[in-house]
Amino acid sequence: MMKKLFIPCIYLKKGLALKSMTDAAVISMDPAQLAKTYSQNNADEILVFDLSDGDAEHEEAIDVIKQICKESEVPVIGAGHIVRMEDVKKLLYAGCARACLDYEKQSNIDLTKEVSEKFGKDKILASFRDPSVITANQQLLDTYVSAALLTEPAALLASVTDINMPFIASLADISLDKALEYLGVHSICGISGEFVTQNSSDISSLKHLCFENGIEVNTYENCIPWERFRTNSDGMIPVITQDYQTGEVLMLAYMTKEAYELTLRTGKMTYYSRSRKELWIKGETSGHYQYVKSLTADCDMDTLLAKVSQTGAACHTGNYSCFFNEIMKKEYDDENPLTIFNSVFEVILDRKAHPKEGSYTNYLFEKGIDKILKKVGEEATEIVIAAKNPNPEEIKYEISDLLYHLMVLMAEKGVTWEEITRELANR
Repeated sequence: MMKKLFIPCIYLKKGLALKSMTDAAVISMDPAQLAKTYSQNNADEILVFDLSDGDAEHEEAIDVIKQICKESEVPVIGAGHIVRMEDVKKLLYAGCARACLDYEKQSNIDLTKEVSEKFGKDKILASFRDPSVITANQQLLDTYVSAALLTEPAALLASVTDINMPFIASLADISLDKALEYLGVHSICGISGEFVTQNSSDISSLKHLCFENGIEVNTYENCIPWERFRTNSDGMIPVITQDYQTGEVLMLAYMTKEAYELTLRTGKMTYYSRSRKELWIKGETSGHYQYVKSLTADCDMDTLLAKVSQTGAACHTGNYSCFFNEIMKKEYDDENPLTIFNSVFEVILDRKAHPKEGSYTNYLFEKGIDKILKKVGEEATEIVIAAKNPNPEEIKYEISDLLYHLMVLMAEKGVTWEEITRELANR
């Protein structure tokens, strides 16, 4: 059984997030931060509608969508202002996991086969409100589209059982009971629209309600009951909290049974303060919430490891991590590949911002993009030549040269390792 998704919307117009497709009231001046908030509040995906007028405004919207995709911790679906295949390409290259074709437009229907074969069926959605669109294009939808967005689900429910694909129902401001009724329909894989967007801060509670009603959702399921843990003499268990992206240890705190269950219910790290002798939702006072990505117990079942998305600083001193008082340190090589890539890239960025006389990196930046591209091409050719040599040492050297020059190119074009790794993960 597929798990049902909650997908809030961002209606993007001139760099602002509007209330809806028809209501131009501004709900956020920072759509990227809004996307981050949605994802931290346990949304499964985010649907962005580009409401641009004209190509110039659309180009500006693509830049905002890039920021939205960068800040969001869940997949982003891009929709709106799709006229040609290039528009689908721009959305996907901006970081969107999928692009949605508007099947109210014949031009979008005509694009389906081309963009699906180019980017893959799993990257393409279709949206429509007229039930006749399904029957008229059923073979096209079955073959080239991974899912559909129903903008008028009530009128289409009788038709969706005849087509072999999942459907996202875009719901107006309806009652909770009605929303649960839609989620209970087998062919509907998720809900979006005004109902989800207006209740975006309560998605965890909505998912818990779905769980209680036998509707499978992506939620923080309690796979291990509290009674299986080996607690200390006070009935608590220590929790090591770690940044889910970098692996940096942020803090150590304690949980009681109530804190454990509240963490699973809300998706926000909740501890027990031994000094105040009360439950403590991390960030409730400071705004520096910790949004749960995973909870894992150790082999003895007496310690938890929490991986979180940290807002602001974890430490009350203002430090990102509570662990900053160095006692001793032995020199060692950090062989974590991502750490090394980031370290070298930071040096390149620093050279770009603060030129250093005699620096080869600054020489490349001074000569400009054509010189950088020439060096990338030369190093790629050197790899091809080195690969013909049976000794692997030469190719290691040439690959290192190419990676360095690629990082210079990345710095010149404003591309980060985070964006590259996210793109690879999306593939």
